[in-house]
Amino acid sequence: METATDSIAHHQPLVQVENLSRLYGDTVAVNQVSFKLNRGEVLGFLGPNGAGKSTTMQMITGSLAATAGQITINGYDLIDEPIQAKSCLGYLPENPPVYRELTVDEYLGYCARLHRIAGNQVKAALDEAKQHCGLQDVSSRLIGNLSKGFQQRVGLAQAIIHQPPVVILDEPTVGLDPIQIREIRSLIKSLGQERSVILSTHILPEVQATCDRVQIIRRGDLIYNASIDELNQRGKGNHLTVAFKQPPGQQALADLSGVKAVNVVDPQRFQIQFEQDDFAQKLVKTSVEKDWRLFELIPDNTSLEEIFVELTTADDVTNKPVEADAT
Repeated sequence: METATDSIAHHQPLVQVENLSRLYGDTVAVNQVSFKLNRGEVLGFLGPNGAGKSTTMQMITGSLAATAGQITINGYDLIDEPIQAKSCLGYLPENPPVYRELTVDEYLGYCARLHRIAGNQVKAALDEAKQHCGLQDVSSRLIGNLSKGFQQRVGLAQAIIHQPPVVILDEPTVGLDPIQIREIRSLIKSLGQERSVILSTHILPEVQATCDRVQIIRRGDLIYNASIDELNQRGKGNHLTVAFKQPPGQQALADLSGVKAVNVVDPQRFQIQFEQDDFAQKLVKTSVEKDWRLFELIPDNTSLEEIFVELTTADDVTNKPVEADAT
């Protein structure tokens, strides 16, 4: 039975980063980055090359010292209690740290011992990690003879063999074919059901497919931190391309309530910029009433790639990070 203390601990952030900074001489690589990550969340961590993304990941894993700031993993301060904090982390770097000359079982057994799993619990830990990552049928095979997709699965298995509450994945699908990518994405989503997962990637559709929240870092500053739903809403925009068999003319459309601008694409087709969320519904109703015979209505959505480029290349980023509420 879960006690009140257990319940509180369960709802505390598994990762808490406060005013994290890293300087290399006079160069600021990471500038006062702060965020929280709750249990059951998959966070997509994005940024162009040189933005400070890898530096932030290295500081969270404890492989690089921070110049300033605090990192707490599952309630343990990474500086004051490094062994306890790091024991709560599982990490898969871009190139899986596997030994090609070992079998899957030999390698995962070695990883279990590195994580100080008791000898009488190693087999159970191996079996659970292999089942979770779909490795049961390749237990006795040499890792060097496995496909890249299966080697990536072995890398995931070593990251979770000690049941860490926080898993950090760096570019986990680079070099995989479409089927392998889909399988790894499914594994990532399953990992995020009970753990916190930080996914660092340059593949933007991967973020939309697997993540609950998105962070974007630019020149060391965290410039965007919001849920995937908020990101998708941002991409919806306020433009429509419409076409009529009996077109009303540019001025008639411009006179409609809520219209900001109308551009003529061709004699039947127009691009409309609007203000009101329900404009499309009103336009359909007006078209029926006036017999404009609307036959095409296409929202002009902004892709994640376009949003990413907009945020990371703007001279003056006005969007402030949105910190998700802890729940």
